Amino acid sequence: MLNIVLFGPPGAGKGTQADFLIKNYNLIHLSTGDILRSEIKEGTTLGLEAKKLMNNGLLVPDDVVIGMIKSQLEKNPTSNGFIFDGFPRTQKQAKELDKLLNKKSTSISVMLSLKVDDQELIKRLLKRGIDSGRADDQNENIITNRINEYNIKTTPLKDYYRLQNKLHEINGIGSVSEIANKLNQIIDNL
Repeated sequence: MLNIVLFGPPGAGKGTQADFLIKNYNLIHLSTGDILRSEIKEGTTLGLEAKKLMNNGLLVPDDVVIGMIKSQLEKNPTSNGFIFDGFPRTQKQAKELDKLLNKKSTSISVMLSLKVDDQELIKRLLKRGIDSGRADDQNENIITNRINEYNIKTTPLKDYYRLQNKLHEINGIGSVSEIANKLNQIIDNL
């Protein structure tokens, strides 16, 4: 089973690259952002709470996110593997994910980390906000807060996978196909 943690700050291109990886390796895409937005759209209790946090550029609590991921893993027992996009974000989440996967006799195969500088991220997210209408991508202060939250709380997760020799960092600036080719090369050499 191929299990990929697709990592990078908001706007790094994780969703775009996940689409290529899904097609190339027949994987299930688990995007916590997509799952949360679905909950928001449906107006669930989780969705309303998540919306309040997300609109302020804050992260949703671990127990909520872990429960959502567990549910998605259980819904797809015969999958070739998963792309985890936006999860895990902390070492606590990574350890919980390891436990969930261990119960399925599998583990994380690789962390693919897309690197993009902050100014480029702000530019990309503001453009995405215009294209998508997402409120959290239309306010530069909220975007800056999200990037700062990522840098402070999430970046240390790379060390967790580095110590397991699973971290591969990729420059997230370039054409979509160039970046996709770099990711494919890493996966094919696992």
